[in-house]
Amino acid sequence: MEEKRYWNEEIETLSRESLEAYQLEQLKQHLDFAYSNAPYYREAFDDAGVKPSDLRHLEDLTRFPFTNKKIERDRQVAYPDLGDMVAVPEREIVFVAASSGSTGVPTLSPFTRRDFEEFQDVQARLFWATGMRPTDRYVHALNFTLFVGGPDVIGAQRLGALCIWAGAIPSDRLLFILKEFKPTTTWTTPSYAWYLGETARKQGIDPARDLAIRRIIVAGEPGGSIPATRRAIEELWDAEVYDFYGLSDIFGANAGMCEAKDGLHVAEDHTLVEVLDPESLEPVAEGEPGELVLTTLRKRARPMIRFRTGDIVKCVRERCSCGRTHARIYIHGRIDDMFIVSGVNVFPSDIEYVVRNIEGLTGEYRIVVYTEQHLTKFDVEVEKERSCSKPDGELAREVSERVKVRSGVRPKNVKILEDGALPRATHKAKRLVDLRKNAQ
Repeated sequence: MEEKRYWNEEIETLSRESLEAYQLEQLKQHLDFAYSNAPYYREAFDDAGVKPSDLRHLEDLTRFPFTNKKIERDRQVAYPDLGDMVAVPEREIVFVAASSGSTGVPTLSPFTRRDFEEFQDVQARLFWATGMRPTDRYVHALNFTLFVGGPDVIGAQRLGALCIWAGAIPSDRLLFILKEFKPTTTWTTPSYAWYLGETARKQGIDPARDLAIRRIIVAGEPGGSIPATRRAIEELWDAEVYDFYGLSDIFGANAGMCEAKDGLHVAEDHTLVEVLDPESLEPVAEGEPGELVLTTLRKRARPMIRFRTGDIVKCVRERCSCGRTHARIYIHGRIDDMFIVSGVNVFPSDIEYVVRNIEGLTGEYRIVVYTEQHLTKFDVEVEKERSCSKPDGELAREVSERVKVRSGVRPKNVKILEDGALPRATHKAKRLVDLRKNAQ
């Protein structure tokens, strides 16, 4: 029996015309449902002078107001526990995830039974697109504690893979599982994939030779979409690396790479994509960078209408070489991490792209941003491999020049450190140190 290429061929290969017709039908129903059942949306739409019936074309969505993390948090605090963006009674809610709360009160993300089932079907779809099959063994090494990515293991089970619910455990324990049970696939952050591989080597384990991992799914940082970072992890593990994108405000992963690794396919039957200029909030041209704005099309527990993600992406809607027709995004970084030097927008991902492409560096880096004579400056700290014979000055000049070519501005200083001098991350890496905040 011939293996199917797609998890859901009908949906994943819809023509753009048919897909947009489906989105319009779903969006009309979704706006009406949100307006009729969520007090916040009734108030927000009325204040903006719009009603669901005003949406006749997808382009009409631009008339509707935005939501964002602050609005979520404020409404949750004002109307505990779930806020008044929720559109169903609590008896219909079967699962609640939460954000980390690192920038304030954790925001809750509720799901009805249907929401949760469709959430896991999308996870299975994304897993399948990476090449995962029922013959795979999958170790789920993500945090289960309120994290929206925790239940994604159910999507792997739905696909038919043998699943090991490891969770967030110490590296030694995870390496024991990798040796003992020989899983072929895992999911983590790019930083932790690198850290775990380094840790294995320090214990005398060659990840490429001694372990069975041949597919690593990464998310939570832009590294999985930076070719040099992806290649470095792939070479360390002798495994294919696939980037996923998700956020608790919608559901776990709602975009992921296929085997072509040419951008991340968005599940457009569940989420409508806009890419806007962060300042003017006008749409950017196809393929140009802008802020990703997402609108749910089917999530009933808490609809999210025009949610500003704070992520900078490029988006294309042409058919992928894999045959899928859903939009692909290319993740560039977060607005929060961006800093401006001499009028130029600089993202940590620009620096990472450079550092991971220079021989003689470990790939670890840190950016220090500060104010000097009322101007923003930045230093780049990198590590030199023990086996590298290049003089420090030569390495520093190469980093400085390549950063200038990549980003348009040059760091004030490039500091060459010894291998191991920078802290390793066991979850999301903290690459940016902003001293301007301390100087205010």
